[in-house]
Order: sequence, then C-alpha cells, then structure tokens
Amino acid sequence: MAKVEIYTNASCAWCLAAKMLLKQNGYDYQEFRIDLDPDKYAEMLDRAQRRSVPQIFIDDRLIGGYEELADAVRAGQIGPGGTTA
Repeated sequence: MAKVEIYTNASCAWCLAAKMLLKQNGYDYQEFRIDLDPDKYAEMLDRAQRRSVPQIFIDDRLIGGYEELADAVRAGQIGPGGTTA
C-alpha cells in the first residue's frame, strides 16, 4: 500500500474533494491540517514549494493539488486499491 500524505485546511473544498477521490480509489492517507499546526504549514512549503492546499504526496513524491490528483487517476497513474503505476 502506498504512503499518502495530504496537507489540508478546514475551509478548503478542494481538500475535501481530494480526500474523497483518494478514498474512492482505495487509498488511506495521513492528513496534516495546516490551519491547526503552523509547523505543518512550514513543512508543506518546504516539501512542495507551494502555498495552496491541498498538497498531496504519494510515497514521498509530490502529486500536487486536486486537479493533478484527478489527472493522475484519469491517466491510470494512480489506480484503484492504493496502487501507483
């Protein structure tokens, strides 16, 4: 099973959509709420070099936000059952 990490905040509709898409494809994930933990926001900036949420990492590889995640699913790079191509 792939290791999935997602940086989110409570007021982000794209974060909710990304979490639902991950679940629909069989992924469990570790969520980091940057609105609750300023250290996680700094960590996200360092890792992703981006300020927007969500930021999604699969096996320590930056996927990006919701649109990049959806594109990867459509392209078959992220498959059902928590597998990556």
